[in-house]
Amino acid sequence: MIFKDKVTVVTGASQGIGETIARDFAAEGAVVVLVDIQKEKLEAVAASIKAAGGRASVREANVAAFAQAEAAAASVVQEFGKIDHLINNAGITRDNLLLRMREEEWDAVVAVNLKGIFNFTKAVLRSMLSARSGRIVSLSSVAGAMGNPGQTNYAATKAGVVGFTKSLAREVGSRGVTVNAVAPGYISTPMTLGLPEAVKQSFLALIPLQRFGEPADVAKAVRFLCSDDAAYITGQVIHVNGGLYM
Repeated sequence: MIFKDKVTVVTGASQGIGETIARDFAAEGAVVVLVDIQKEKLEAVAASIKAAGGRASVREANVAAFAQAEAAAASVVQEFGKIDHLINNAGITRDNLLLRMREEEWDAVVAVNLKGIFNFTKAVLRSMLSARSGRIVSLSSVAGAMGNPGQTNYAATKAGVVGFTKSLAREVGSRGVTVNAVAPGYISTPMTLGLPEAVKQSFLALIPLQRFGEPADVAKAVRFLCSDDAAYITGQVIHVNGGLYM
C-alpha cells in the first residue's frame, strides 16, 4: 500500500473520475476525504469504500465558495492532523457557442472549474507548507490544450488550470510540495456519455487508440503523481487522451 496512513482530499468525488480516484487511493491505504455538493452520493461512495476495507470521510462543500473550502480543509486537519494530497477534480460544463452563451453559463463554469481550484488549494496549502510535504494534482482537460467548439468557457478554465499549476509549482517547490496536472481526453463518464452518438464517433476517429478512456486510466496517472516515484516531478501536465492531442 503506497499511501498507507496518508490523507487524501478529493473534490468532485461523488461520481466519475473523482469517485474512481478516491477508491484507488483508499485501496492503496489512504484515508480519503470525499468532497462534493451531492451528500447522498458521497455517503454511498464512502460506505462502499468502507465495506471494501478502506477508510473514507465525507465533507459536503461547494468548491466555488471559499468559506466552505476553508471550513472543509480545517475540519480535515482537525480530525486527521494533516492533508497529504489534494486532488482538485470537481468540474462542470455549460456548453454553448460563444454567441449564444449566457453570462451565467460562463460564470458557473469559471466558479467551479477555476475558482474552485484556487479555493481548495489555498485552503490546504498552509498545512502542507508547515509540514514541508504535500502533493497537489488538478484536473485539466484536452479541451484546454487544443480547444473545442461550444466550450470556450470550459476550455478557458482548463487552460487556466495549467497556468495555475505551473505558477504555484514555482512558489512552493522549495517547501517540499509538488504541484501537477492531469489532462484527460474523452473519458467514459456521465459527463461524456451524454454526447450525441455522431459526436462520439467523430471524436473516436481522431483518437489513435480508437477508444474512449476509462476513469481508471486517469486515476492511475494521478496516483503516480502523488507517489514517491514522482517526488522530482512538479509543474507538469500529464495528458491521458489516447493520442488525441500530442
